[in-house]
Amino acid sequence: MKEYRVLIPDEYYQLVNFRQEDLPGVAVINSALQGFEPREVFDWHLSLMIDFEDLIENGMPSRAECELIEPWENELDAKFKGENPKKPNALFLARITWRETRELLYRVCQPDPPHEYLRGLIQAKEHLRPFDYRIDSDPEWALANWHLNTALNGEGGAQELS
Repeated sequence: MKEYRVLIPDEYYQLVNFRQEDLPGVAVINSALQGFEPREVFDWHLSLMIDFEDLIENGMPSRAECELIEPWENELDAKFKGENPKKPNALFLARITWRETRELLYRVCQPDPPHEYLRGLIQAKEHLRPFDYRIDSDPEWALANWHLNTALNGEGGAQELS
């Protein structure tokens, strides 16, 4: 088994506003992952899609909805990353709000812990809002291309949040 020396970068957020299907969207992207290596250590792509219930115009969540969902997102983030911040199991990639949903994206080292945790939430019906997820093998990071390349380097540019 090959061993890697991995330096986990501090998260650095950039805000990207976009339009898709004539609806506005907002992406918060961890641009620190643009040059991250060795990518093969985090070769799984986790996408978790949360359905909003309390909406305002254009399918965006109300302030109350955000205040309800964000602490749960923080709990999910901690579970995905694991207990050791120096050796996390997942790296935050992006949070996208668009069309009545919030998508959380991570690059994952070992897919079983987040898969088992999320499957347990679904079976126990212990979640604030309906959600779905998938974990895909993606050693080339192709599923992160839009976030790390197109969105951050696109026409609208990106606004730094750190």
